[in-house]
Amino acid sequence: MEQKTLVLTGASRGIGHATVKRFSAEGWRVLTCSRHPFDHRCPWPGGEENHIEIDLADPNKTIAAIEVIRNKLNGKLHALVNNAGISPKGPDGGRLNTLDTDLRTWGHVFHVNFFASVVLARGLREELATAKGAVVNVTSIAGSRVHPFAGAAYATSKAALAALTREMAHDFGPMGVRVNAIAPGEVETAILSPGTDKIVEKLPMQRLGQPSEVADAIFFLCSDQASYISGTEIEVNGAQHV
Repeated sequence: MEQKTLVLTGASRGIGHATVKRFSAEGWRVLTCSRHPFDHRCPWPGGEENHIEIDLADPNKTIAAIEVIRNKLNGKLHALVNNAGISPKGPDGGRLNTLDTDLRTWGHVFHVNFFASVVLARGLREELATAKGAVVNVTSIAGSRVHPFAGAAYATSKAALAALTREMAHDFGPMGVRVNAIAPGEVETAILSPGTDKIVEKLPMQRLGQPSEVADAIFFLCSDQASYISGTEIEVNGAQHV
């Protein structure tokens, strides 16, 4: 059987790390994209060979990386997962709102969280179309409400990414490429803010999500089991959105 290939951004920790493990366990080849060099402690096969060091905050470097990625593909890309995201904090670690966030920070956040997804999907559309592949954009519950910790630039970039998902589903559909999003809520990763426990107490499921649970949802949307699902955003948040 043909080995499928995934390109994943933000692969170095949290949800991205869990996604690498999930797809690798299913026999996929995973091309990881991160602004960090490959970490040799990562256990998956071919890790260093399949790693692309890329700063998604720089549009020129993102565009240049497309050719690097393409050279690692065999003309087919079965899935692209746009998972990379940043959420800068204030000097005291507090939330940056619309009054406090400077223009450079807005631009930095949007380049990583939003524009990179457009650039990569457009740049790899021929490979996606050849494989009749799938794109999954990782948004956030913060994209649909004011969150106590996620900053304004982060939240609006994720809201824009949700809208982009619909637009891409419309435009990529005729190529046979499905485009969906997942919106995680409070997930147990290294970037959780102090005070998250107060949010968790009010969740219907009263617990944090695990990165592996988010990775399972991503894998489902990239699998043949989701062959007629496109243009949707799946909430992965223990009913936090209700």
